[in-house]
Amino acid sequence: MQVTTSSGKYSVKHYPDTIKEWKKEGNYFYFYTSETILEVRIISDKIIRFRYAADGKFQRDFSYAVSDRLEETPVNFGLREFEENFELYTDILRIYINRDDLRLTITDSEGRIVNQDEMGFHWQYYLQKGGKIVYCSKQIQEGECFYGMGDKPTDLNMHGKRVENFGTDAYGYQKDTDPLYRNIPFYYGLHQGIGYGIFFDNTFRTIFDFGKERENTTSFWARGGEMNYYFIYGPELLQVAEGYTKITGTPDLPPMWALGYQQCRWSYYPDKRVREIAAEFRKREIPCDVIHLDIDYMEGFRCFTWSKEGFPEPVGLIKDLSAMGFKIVVIIDPGIKVDPDYAIYQQGIQKDYFCKRADGALMEGDVWPGKCVFPDYTNPEVRKWWASLFKGLVDTGVRGVWNDMNEPAVFEMGTFPEDVRHDYDGEAVSHRKAHNIYGHLMSKSTEAGMRKYLMPHRPFVISRSCYAGAQRWTSLWTGDNVSSWDHLWLATIQAQRLSVSGISFVGSDIGGFIGEPDGELYVRWVQLAVFHPLMRTHSASNETGFDQEPWSFGGEYEVVAKKFIQLRYQLLPYLYTTFWQYSVNGTPMMRPLSFVDQHDKETHDRTHEFMLGDNLLISHVSEKGMKEKEVYLPAGQWYYYFNDQLFNGKQSVKVATPLEEMPLFVKAGAVIPHYNKIQYVEQRDAEEMILHVYYSDQVTSSVLYEDAGDHYGYKNGQYNNIRFKQVSTKQQFELRKRFFGNYDAAYKKHHIYIHGLPFKPKEYIIDGKAVKLSVANATGGVFKIIAERKFETLVIR
Repeated sequence: MQVTTSSGKYSVKHYPDTIKEWKKEGNYFYFYTSETILEVRIISDKIIRFRYAADGKFQRDFSYAVSDRLEETPVNFGLREFEENFELYTDILRIYINRDDLRLTITDSEGRIVNQDEMGFHWQYYLQKGGKIVYCSKQIQEGECFYGMGDKPTDLNMHGKRVENFGTDAYGYQKDTDPLYRNIPFYYGLHQGIGYGIFFDNTFRTIFDFGKERENTTSFWARGGEMNYYFIYGPELLQVAEGYTKITGTPDLPPMWALGYQQCRWSYYPDKRVREIAAEFRKREIPCDVIHLDIDYMEGFRCFTWSKEGFPEPVGLIKDLSAMGFKIVVIIDPGIKVDPDYAIYQQGIQKDYFCKRADGALMEGDVWPGKCVFPDYTNPEVRKWWASLFKGLVDTGVRGVWNDMNEPAVFEMGTFPEDVRHDYDGEAVSHRKAHNIYGHLMSKSTEAGMRKYLMPHRPFVISRSCYAGAQRWTSLWTGDNVSSWDHLWLATIQAQRLSVSGISFVGSDIGGFIGEPDGELYVRWVQLAVFHPLMRTHSASNETGFDQEPWSFGGEYEVVAKKFIQLRYQLLPYLYTTFWQYSVNGTPMMRPLSFVDQHDKETHDRTHEFMLGDNLLISHVSEKGMKEKEVYLPAGQWYYYFNDQLFNGKQSVKVATPLEEMPLFVKAGAVIPHYNKIQYVEQRDAEEMILHVYYSDQVTSSVLYEDAGDHYGYKNGQYNNIRFKQVSTKQQFELRKRFFGNYDAAYKKHHIYIHGLPFKPKEYIIDGKAVKLSVANATGGVFKIIAERKFETLVIR
């Protein structure tokens, strides 16, 4: 043990001593000191779990984050003993464990240090609360950068910062506000071109220090529970991301309409106003698929009810909106009004489903309905009951649910007191352990209910709070943001960070929830949000009477907003394909430039640029009145989307930023599928699928995924996976296509647009049949060709 000082007070920290013995059980290794046990589990040749029992006894091995689908991959592994350490090895990694103190050094197979303990694992007794505070400290390698950690509103590279996970209702948060709503204890390290990740699976309040307290040390600790973390080796950052989602799971595909534009306000009320909003979208031909109903649709804010005055006939309302192509998403909070005449309250009381204080009294607190009680979602019986409550909403026609206030938030108190008790799937714990997973489990049970009653349709859930692994059942938005240019920057930062933290289905409240944007800010936010997987306008306009629909700012801004919302719908097949890649492999949909080219140091601290999928690079317009913007392009060649100007990568370029444009680039060699202009997703089954192909003299690959978009037939083979390969030269363009799948798509033809040909073509050949090019094939340097859907080869020469 060692005596250390902290804030002028003495505390005792304990450290492991010498290893006395070790044993192997399958792919588990155990190392014993006089007090401590280290368990090392080989999950794959790149993923290793480290778990410490400070007093010689492990706690229950249980996780709300780890996917049931996590499988151990058979690998070659073993152990070698040396005088000073043990060496565990796979074909890719070496893990050295010091005999004297359990400190770890992890290298690759070539001996390069990937991650190295400083003091390593240690702990101290938490005398005020009980249990232990568990710590781990590691050396910061030269030039190391740190990424991840969910929704933290700070620079992408967290070197020199400290952050905390304790779900908090952070109304009107600002840059560097911490903690916020989400609790994702996972980070990346990158140094010398080597990427790795650490996922600290502990639901207590956790803190991560990336060199703020000591510039050469990163550390993470929790105020309870075990030191239990997964080490994930890349060496590419995208490989680390895929490894993390191997542990925490990947989502099913959402209904495609959930990737369309969504309109929300606190609150659209009464039903007449909802009808007016829907009619206005269709009248103005601004695409939209979803209208959200905030808390005022309920009777006195009672969950699972409808206002008798404002929404007297919800079935008829939703049926009429559905005929216009709209889906309805309703808000549901965890607070259940204390009301003896309220059926949901009666059921919960009778079945003892609500959270209680340490002395047995109900946990009561004020939220929107007044005095409320709160379901204990850590109890599996409560989750089952909660899921059953959604049948009525689904029967009414509701297609999605929005979970709010689930940090949990309580007026005046902030959140639950620490003495509140929870079932924790049979463990019986205090709120200290359950706080960070309360909203996580609420959205899990919400999704379970919606999935059950909507079958065969797919559910859509959006949540404010969550823990690691929530991507398996919910989307997120970035919370109660502000109408400001600073928050526009925060929107792109938080969305990128959440995406690489496992949760790609994210977006921000377009225009800001708090305050009133002007037309320019709103339009620039719409432009950015086109490239966020969740695209929703939301505002607290009940407070100001200010409208925040795409037409609310005058004709000049409406035209541009409409143009970009239309672009979102044209790009839906690309976006849906990118979501499919994420659902299959866990690859982040949004990728900071450091995840695109980690070997280029110029990318490590970039925040404005990001990629959506494999082939689109975006940089938002970030200041009022900005006339041009400097954008850094990573390696390769890039076409400017709006005029096909070609740029070389690994440099900064300046592009003009008139209101009707934003910095948007396409990777050379890409095939970008487009829909024709549509008003809502169900209109997409047209006779043609547009392909925009960007010339490159390098061999390049692209993919298009398609299925029905709103049922589970894709799990039974009803999908198409279409692979494109461009093998062009400076004298000839050649595109090859391979078609795999059994989905009978409605379209029969492709309209193919080829951008950037460096030669003047004379003819094109489709599957061996030559056709002479005419003037009709060329417009502004772009060549247009019509081909059958199942063509295999296109040559232009």
